[in-house]
Amino acid sequence: MPKAHPVISLSAVTKRFGNVTAVNNVSFDVKPGELFALLGPNGAGKSTTIKMLTTLLKPTSGKMTLAGHDVTRAQDSARQAFGIVFQDPSVDTEMTAYENMELHAALYHVRGGAETKARIRTLLELVELWDRKDTLVKNFSGGMKRRLEIARGLLHHPHVLFLDEPTLGLDTQTRNLLWEYVKTLNKEEGMTVFFTTHYLEEAEAVADRIAFIDHGQLIALGTTKELTKQTGTKTLEAAYLALTGKTVRDETPGKGDEWRNRRRARMMR
Repeated sequence: MPKAHPVISLSAVTKRFGNVTAVNNVSFDVKPGELFALLGPNGAGKSTTIKMLTTLLKPTSGKMTLAGHDVTRAQDSARQAFGIVFQDPSVDTEMTAYENMELHAALYHVRGGAETKARIRTLLELVELWDRKDTLVKNFSGGMKRRLEIARGLLHHPHVLFLDEPTLGLDTQTRNLLWEYVKTLNKEEGMTVFFTTHYLEEAEAVADRIAFIDHGQLIALGTTKELTKQTGTKTLEAAYLALTGKTVRDETPGKGDEWRNRRRARMMR
């Protein structure tokens, strides 16, 4: 069988903000239908990478493609190919759940009529919000808003769903339920899922492959088994700490970068 083309591809991607390099010469591919996690400490470059992939930022250099579309040169086509759930809620709280779905359909030029109504109902039932479809979103809990955002992001049948810290601030039960929805959609619709999280047990339980990014550089990529073997550890969390260190990070590169880079280089040998 011929090898499938990657649904996401980054080639030597760099993003600078003035004198600060947020993402530095990063390259990797994501396979169609893959559950892919991008992990790293605060300020590592995760959100910047997602913002570039979703056309919110332009890379300083390098090339990015999404579902075959050049993310920089064909932004409209790229946007049609993905759905996204941001760290912060982006639903309209003065509208009902159903109205939020209808608005998204209009923005993405989704065909109207019975087909769209059926799609809205299917997705709201999936995330267990159909019985609250006429409730104003301002009366929803944080978990309900996240579930609505997932349903909304899937309305236009995207090739890729981006989840940027989707379970941040949610209780354990809601977090587990949200991932069950995501895995169901991945399986039933063959949708690629690209996510970030600070909950390493989530990545270990959900992701097919995991990339570690630190100080804007890709430092490791593989399955949990491959990453633990590479670092001589037993868990993904232990592998993560072995590669990124145990010190608390701020949001900007620090003077310890050179020492940490030398330490990682020794471990990668």
